[in-house]
Amino acid sequence: MFYRIAADLLVVFHALFILFVVLGGLLIFRWRWLIAIHLPAAAWAVLLEFKGWVCPLTPWEQGLRRAAGEVGYRGGFIEHYFIPLIYPSGLTPLIQFAIGLFVLSINAILYGNLFRRRR
Repeated sequence: MFYRIAADLLVVFHALFILFVVLGGLLIFRWRWLIAIHLPAAAWAVLLEFKGWVCPLTPWEQGLRRAAGEVGYRGGFIEHYFIPLIYPSGLTPLIQFAIGLFVLSINAILYGNLFRRRR
């Protein structure tokens, strides 16, 4: 039971990290100190997508699921709603590159707007 809950919490954290990477640039307009956290997080996510690497949270979560005696991602709210967002089916290197480009573009626009405002 502990491993299943830990895996579920890890999926929630993973989803929140993705949300922070994509939309966290909006928070820097309110709290400038978040740049020190958001910029490396966004750079890491873009690098993961461009290189086609697997996020370290993924094997960690899968290991927790195996330790809980689970095989796949069936059942439960978290598995049904969050897993398809984090691990879309049919993910190809081209789609991963496009995702990385999307994240990079959103953040470039947000940071560009922030620095333009500062001047």
